[in-house]
Amino acid sequence: MTQKAGFNEIIQSEQPVLIDFFAEWCGPCKTLAPILKQFAGIYSDKVRVIKVDVDKNPAIAQQYQIQGVPTVMLFKQGKLLWRQSGVMPLPVLKQEIEKYI
Repeated sequence: MTQKAGFNEIIQSEQPVLIDFFAEWCGPCKTLAPILKQFAGIYSDKVRVIKVDVDKNPAIAQQYQIQGVPTVMLFKQGKLLWRQSGVMPLPVLKQEIEKYI
């Protein structure tokens, strides 16, 4: 199974899936990581949180036109519900995602 096929399977989920497109060299990505970890802990029963390294998964990054990292996207049943680039504080992230869960 290719990574792209695995990714497409993941985003088809009934449960919303929050994807963090990041890169190892990205400073803001490192800032966002603990915020996403907190978010995942709070919403573990409602939202699946996944990290995708754009350098290791260029086809996926290209498919979703990731111009800058971090970019966070929310999918449910294969549909993109929400997308945001840059770092956001936990309360803002929660407020945005709660609209969809």
